[in-house]
Amino acid sequence: MFTGIVEELGEITAVENLGDSCRFRVRGPVVTEGAKHGDSIAVNGVCLTVVEHEGDEFTADVMAETLNRSSLGALGVGSRVNLERPTAVGARLGGHIVQGHVDGTGAVLERKPSDNWEIIKISLPVDLARYVVEKGSITVDGISLTVVDAGPDYFSVSLIPTTLALTTLGVKQPGDPVNLEVDVVAKYVERLLGAAR
Repeated sequence: MFTGIVEELGEITAVENLGDSCRFRVRGPVVTEGAKHGDSIAVNGVCLTVVEHEGDEFTADVMAETLNRSSLGALGVGSRVNLERPTAVGARLGGHIVQGHVDGTGAVLERKPSDNWEIIKISLPVDLARYVVEKGSITVDGISLTVVDAGPDYFSVSLIPTTLALTTLGVKQPGDPVNLEVDVVAKYVERLLGAAR
């Protein structure tokens, strides 16, 4: 489990195309400290398994399901990525419960800068809209954010200077894809209410 609090901006250093999958090598000195084979690391909000680890880089396999459901397939050598290690049991939950299981992708629609913060509007697949509510939580490229406004096919979030400086959302431009994970609690509530009918 993750919390959506990005630990560092990493970089894709190699991409090996394996047909219906690929293998990424990612540089991230913070998240690789103490990493070992089998550990999980979230890359732009996608939970990946460490296959190899050497120095400040780790390698992870990305299967077709992940490539189809997320924006990882658009990454190349030099792409910057948000990185987070799983939270330890008993640690503070700084963001919200994030599984690292991407529900779909959206795209940046517009950016409205202010002196010290910025509002970003992001497209939202219609089938996910029912899980997104004003002042609720959503994960965008692995970042736990609070929803400012929720529409039928979009939502907006307000970004503080720290988020702008230390995550990929600081440089994403209109048209750029982002990974979305809605609040898992909303999905469970919907399922339970449906079963009770």
